Amino acid sequence: MRIAREGLPAIGGMFFMSLGGWFVSPALSAVFLVVLCFLLWFYRDPERRSPENPALWVSPADGKIVEVEATEHPFTGPATRVGVFMSPLDVHVNRVPWNGEVTYLQYVPGKKWVAYGPKASAENERFYLGMETAAGPALVVQIAGLLARRIVCRARRGQHLTRGERYGMIQFGSKVDLYLPSTVRCVVSVGQKVKAGETALGVVRDEKE
Repeated sequence: MRIAREGLPAIGGMFFMSLGGWFVSPALSAVFLVVLCFLLWFYRDPERRSPENPALWVSPADGKIVEVEATEHPFTGPATRVGVFMSPLDVHVNRVPWNGEVTYLQYVPGKKWVAYGPKASAENERFYLGMETAAGPALVVQIAGLLARRIVCRARRGQHLTRGERYGMIQFGSKVDLYLPSTVRCVVSVGQKVKAGETALGVVRDEKE
């Protein structure tokens, strides 16, 4: 199983603590070993296969759809916002929904409301990644939740990203919003379970729609 690189320092440190703890107390070492197992599980980063249809936009996160609503943002204009809540049990590596060039990055400090709540998208700590795509401008927003302690975005302005590519993660329970351009039709509904890089959230509209 692949491990997300953000977890390697914590995993390495806990590994040596579990070894050193053995010389102090086997019970202490066992506690560290349990924590190590949890870290290995939490930072898991499984391979994903995106749909063959190039018109499909994939989910940027594992979890459950908690919001689908019309919205607007200065970067995208009118858009459909799809909110994906990631519980502590979900894979927390985030992936790119479609091919495009990064042209907008913004970090916004904020609160730590429960990520699936209605206030989270507007008031919680979050990081905006905006992409220019062939279907129009799109946003992926990493939102910290009650348990989240760190938002990681590896993308850089001017970088070209491809659908399904890993670009960051949020450590512990959190939420990711995807702003679909008006040229993309949402194909999911609230309550649906999704997987990053695999589950289609939208499809580019054909000229007849």
